[in-house]
Amino acid sequence: MKKTIFVFVIMLLGCGSKQQNNVIKISLANGGCSLQVTGIAEDVLQEINRDTIATVWQTLIPVYRMPADTDMKDLQPLQPGKYVVNGSRILFTPDTPFTKQTVYFVRYYQYGEGNTGWDFIKKRKKLGKTPYIDLIFKR
Repeated sequence: MKKTIFVFVIMLLGCGSKQQNNVIKISLANGGCSLQVTGIAEDVLQEINRDTIATVWQTLIPVYRMPADTDMKDLQPLQPGKYVVNGSRILFTPDTPFTKQTVYFVRYYQYGEGNTGWDFIKKRKKLGKTPYIDLIFKR
C-alpha cells in the first residue's frame, strides 16, 4: 500500500511541467487616457489578435471600476472601450475617460496555470475556477 502511494506521488510530481509565468505590468499611457498592458509574449498577443471576435480582449483582460465596497468586485460591470495590440503591448482606451482620483482594476486571467493534478491537490483548486490576478490602478 505504501509503495502504491509513493508511486502515485512521484507520478504527480513528474507530470507537472515548469512554465515560465508572464510578468504582467500595467501603466497609464497617452496622458492618462489609456491603459497599457505589457508582459505578455508578443507571439501570443499576435495569435489572439488574429481572432475575429471583437470582444476577445474584453474577456481576457477586462477593466473594471473599483466599487466602494471591495467585496462587490465580482459584480461590477465591464468598463467598455477599445483594445489595440501594438507590438508587445495592449492599449485599452475606455469609451468614457478614466475619472481622476478613481480606482480601477484589471482582472488578468491565467488560463494556462493551475491545471495540473498537483495544483488540484496541493492548492485545493476547484474545477471550472480559472485563477486570476487583480491589478489595481488609479487615475
